[in-house]
Amino acid sequence: MNSNSDTDINVQAPWHLWLIGGLMALWNGFASFDYLATVFRYEPYLAGFPEEMLAHYLAAPLWMFGMWAIGAFGGFASAILLLMRNKLAVKILAVSLIAAVIAQIYGILNPPPGDSSVLLSMVIIVIAALVLVYANWLQRCGVLR
Repeated sequence: MNSNSDTDINVQAPWHLWLIGGLMALWNGFASFDYLATVFRYEPYLAGFPEEMLAHYLAAPLWMFGMWAIGAFGGFASAILLLMRNKLAVKILAVSLIAAVIAQIYGILNPPPGDSSVLLSMVIIVIAALVLVYANWLQRCGVLR
């Protein structure tokens, strides 16, 4: 009796999975570092930011820091899961995207003094959405297990 069924077929990982997964790990790894450096007030990192900007970010409501953390760490965790070809990456990416959208909308509606990072906020949302679409496609193709 053959134990292989259609769902047991081992689909090869395409080359672009490694490229996108690796870039995603770098992107979200930096976002996670940015979060930790800000929350723990890592002076060498924060020294390059104007005082009024830092005061603005540090005065954000606690729920915003939660959304930021879920977006950044969820994105990093999903990148690792994507590289491991784990289908859980799709669900974590979806949660990460929702958190990132909430955090970015807060940032757009409450910009720091002298900063208009609306473009960066939109780039973050678009990249997260595109990666979610990509991961969902990989799952439908059977690449993620």
